[in-house]
Amino acid sequence: MSFELFRIREGARAGVRPAYSVLAMMIAGAIYAPQAAAAEAGKEQTMTVSATGEGEASDAASHDYNRPLTRSGTKMQLAPRDVPQSVSTITEQRMKDQNLQSVKDVLTNTTGVSAYNIDSNRTTFFARGFMINKYLYDEIPTTVSSVWNFGDALTDTAIYDHIDITRGATALLTGTGNPSAAVNMVRKHADSKTFTGNLSASYGSWDKQRYVMDLTAPLTDSGNVRGRMVAGYQDNDSWLDRYHFRKKFIYGVVDADLTDSTTLSVGYEYQQGHTGSPTWGGLPTWYSNGNTTHYDRSFSVAPDWAYSENDAKKAFATLTQRFDNGWEVKLNGTHAETTLDSKMTYPSGFPDEVTGQGVSYFSGWNRGKRKVDAGDLYASGPFELFGRQHQLIGGLSYSREDNKFWNSFYPGVVYGDFNHFDGSLPDEGWSAWRESQHDTIRQKTGYLATRLSLADPLNLILGATYTDWEAVGTSANSSADNLAPYAGLVYDINETYSAYVSYTSIFQPQTNRDSNGHYLDPMQGKSYEAGVKGDWNSSRLSASLSLFRTDMDNYAISTGSYIPGTTSFAYDAVDGTKTKGVEFEVNGALTDNWQMTFGASRFLAVDNAHNEIGTYLPRTTMKLFTSYRPPVLRDLTLGGGVNWQNGIWRNVSGPNKSTLHATQGSYALVNLFARYQLTKQLAVQGNVNNLFDKTYYDYVQSYAVYGAPRNFSLSLDYNF
Repeated sequence: MSFELFRIREGARAGVRPAYSVLAMMIAGAIYAPQAAAAEAGKEQTMTVSATGEGEASDAASHDYNRPLTRSGTKMQLAPRDVPQSVSTITEQRMKDQNLQSVKDVLTNTTGVSAYNIDSNRTTFFARGFMINKYLYDEIPTTVSSVWNFGDALTDTAIYDHIDITRGATALLTGTGNPSAAVNMVRKHADSKTFTGNLSASYGSWDKQRYVMDLTAPLTDSGNVRGRMVAGYQDNDSWLDRYHFRKKFIYGVVDADLTDSTTLSVGYEYQQGHTGSPTWGGLPTWYSNGNTTHYDRSFSVAPDWAYSENDAKKAFATLTQRFDNGWEVKLNGTHAETTLDSKMTYPSGFPDEVTGQGVSYFSGWNRGKRKVDAGDLYASGPFELFGRQHQLIGGLSYSREDNKFWNSFYPGVVYGDFNHFDGSLPDEGWSAWRESQHDTIRQKTGYLATRLSLADPLNLILGATYTDWEAVGTSANSSADNLAPYAGLVYDINETYSAYVSYTSIFQPQTNRDSNGHYLDPMQGKSYEAGVKGDWNSSRLSASLSLFRTDMDNYAISTGSYIPGTTSFAYDAVDGTKTKGVEFEVNGALTDNWQMTFGASRFLAVDNAHNEIGTYLPRTTMKLFTSYRPPVLRDLTLGGGVNWQNGIWRNVSGPNKSTLHATQGSYALVNLFARYQLTKQLAVQGNVNNLFDKTYYDYVQSYAVYGAPRNFSLSLDYNF
């Protein structure tokens, strides 16, 4: 069954291949030389989408790096060039080629996103100068805190069909959130009525072993009920001494066509990760005399008894009802429970360059549990007004997040010769357990948006989101509500290019407190974006160029001092912070044999006195990855890429109460891959990361964290 989604002029999304143009300056125009014109312009045609929805792609594009439709940005199903915001998509094929096995891997290789590796296991991500704190699972938003490590960044990507990243403020998607990005992880579904499967095994550097099974099968003779299961196991050491990581995961989903127009999906996922000797913090950046340290990359600050374990369970259900007039009603619900158990130690101080004296260890044993219940109900579809076709979406969502944490400590230990630390440290004298945090965060959201066809080439998107937010508990007792408007205008310049402008309001409640212990008011602001987009080859290749600006009030900046009588840092609320920048991306199929993603971003951020803020983030990044299958050797695929970023710095407290300049210069990391199809079903693939073994810091302030040295993996992949 199919239904009419929206009407477009013939040729507008039908793979017209024009000559060179300004927007396609990064290859697209050079690939598509003038060819046959599209069929009669102006003649209407109807775009249809399979009743199974967004998860289904055409066979011809099943191995692309791009997708022709997305719900990101507005929750309406649109072609990417019809969305008046910057959207990046990481498909399953891209994840396979580049060996992106975790959410951390994906975001590290996404246009405009910077990874901030605080230690061996904790990573926070930033876009446009702000931390990404909104993660969606099949369109249901979840807030991720960087304070406690629940292992979110290490979530395995084997269960996802693709991941969408919408940069900028995303009020229509999430209600609240920083003007950074929203990450929507779209799970795999049982979309085959015949038995299919994939088995893979890989081995790599530091004795890394990984095994994944992905099976789909009909559960009834007619295939109207189908099931899919993905399971995997991974075990590896690291370039860090004593570090060992192990995870196992399983995911199952049942998709049922209850009627020709009603579908139900029910699923469950479980992941357990265990790390032996994870680091908490990193290596001192300076010796006590102010000289820069030069430890080996393998040097670990973790004792041999340290560990961290995370268990994540999620159950979800989606009911979709479609109507003959093109309308659709969808109900999403999820329940998630995640637990944390970590016993680690943190080194503090600046060692003597000769004796290694001067470092103390602070040890903490933390346990936590996070529960999330969330639901989302919306209706969307076309309507006719003044003789033109338009779209409308409206919905309600609710989420409740409960966080509980307990901890135990033992007094700081002054270590002898830190420069030769071998993991030996006392594991005794722990204090009694105490509850350190118990919070409940509730959010109720209502949203409404419409896409109005003002003229054949001009569409206006208007929307608003009302949010009622409340946090109650030991670390927060505050509430706020807000109405956030959204507006976007998209103009089709011709059959290939469109220009757009958009405006979004920003609303982000916060639990940071000032030096008097009072909670800061919610961050509020405005986000503006303008750009040009293009697509070719039935949207198999897309490109975008965007300019953005964000104005923020109540932006929290750490004072570097504790709130009196607590162990929490105090923050100042700063009004008038401004961020502006530019982003460019081209993504998808240059030809049937050539896939490529190239993204570049540049931003500047200042406070109300025009001082730079967030200098610990790279201002400029460029990321390239490509794969090519030679026509004369169709069983061979070759590819690779490079990630480059400019330098970062921050003035921090050094030895003897000095202020020192922590810095990491610009650097590039080069990656290669090759795959050979041994038979129709069996393929072998090799990947090399950091080909030239560049030594660099992922994080550098008063302590530093090294990035990964050169590493490789070799895998076998069997499809049936």
